[in-house]
Parts: sequence; C-alpha cells; structure tokens
Amino acid sequence: MTRVNQQCHIYFDLDGTLTDPYEGITRCILYALDELGFAHPSDEYLHSCIGPPLYETFPQMVGKDLTLKAISLYRARFVDAGWRENRLYEGILDALETLSAAGYTLFVATSKPRVHAKRIVEHFGMGPFIEEVYGCELDGTRSNKAELLKYAIDENPDAEKRMMVGDRKHDLIGAIANDMRPIGVAYGYGSVEELSNAGAIAIASSPASLPTVVFKSLAG
Repeated sequence: MTRVNQQCHIYFDLDGTLTDPYEGITRCILYALDELGFAHPSDEYLHSCIGPPLYETFPQMVGKDLTLKAISLYRARFVDAGWRENRLYEGILDALETLSAAGYTLFVATSKPRVHAKRIVEHFGMGPFIEEVYGCELDGTRSNKAELLKYAIDENPDAEKRMMVGDRKHDLIGAIANDMRPIGVAYGYGSVEELSNAGAIAIASSPASLPTVVFKSLAG
C-alpha cells in the first residue's frame, strides 16, 4: 500500500465508529444473562454497553464472581454468530478510502479482542485501508483504551501527528492520555455531550463528514 504521508497516524474505534454492532453485542449479552438466570436490562442500558470493555459492563449485571463466566458465554455465541450480526455505517468505506488516499496511515484500536476485530475488519471490506488492527487479548489484557493506544503507539513510533476517532468517552480519554488528537463521532453510541465533556476537539456528525473533520483537525 503506497503511503504519501507516513507521519500522520489515525486510529479508529470499531464498535459505534466503523460498524454498528448493536444486534450482535446485545444478543450475546442477553444469551449470557439467560444462561446464568439473570433478568434482561433495559434497551437504554444495553445501548450503554456498546463501547466499554466487557470486563467493565458485566460486573454491573452479574456481579464480579460471575463476570468471567458471563464473558465466556458471550464469546461462545459471538464466535458462532455475533460477529456477523454487524453492519457497516453507510459511507464508512468511502471515508476510509479518502483518508487512505490522502496518505494517512489508518489503524483500528478497539476494546474488542483483536482476533475478533481483525475478522470483522476483513469480512466487511475495510482491510485494504487498515494498516493494523489492535485490540485486547482474550484474557482482558489491554482492554483499557489508554493502555491499548500506548501499546499501538510503541509498535508504530514514527509519526509526527496522531489522532483517535471514536464514539465513546473511553476513546477520547485514551487519546488524551497518549497525546493524540481526540475526535468524536456523533452517529455512534455516545452523545455529543459525552464526547464534548471527554475532550473532543471536533465531532463528526456522519461518516461522510469524517474526512473533512480529520483534515481540518490535523491542519490545526
């Protein structure tokens, strides 16, 4: 892949930023809760589960002692069907193609296990535009976004500018902790208020507006 500008690295969250994973994630959560005998939470609560690591959300639903069992059940269904219950946001492939053609090096940085994230990126046609996919390990290592981004930066040190694009506060907090430019997207699962309070320097209203927001933010 020919690069015009190797000095600008852009990291994208996956869930809620590149793809809408609601159906797959919520069905897997509900499957785990059913297997463990827990009641279903509200739709509003399920929406709040998109983005944060499972190691943070499941303790609130099943308690700490059953969290690892819940995650195991979740992943059993996710590996079988959940990863396919996903959809690209309209215009995302065009946005990635535009940014890649402009010479930026693009990465994915997600709290989802790397093995599953890579599968999704390739399956949904994003692979040609993504240099590398970073995610947590199956044991939860690097599920924290700040730790994950530090690891990714250490793996790719040659950049003058770095940016993190995401739909939840965890993405932006992680970006700021690593001296990256924090960019929010308002079409995902975090509100404009959440993104602004977390320190977003710009917020894209749609995938189609992403390239323009990125260009302006990197030029500043």
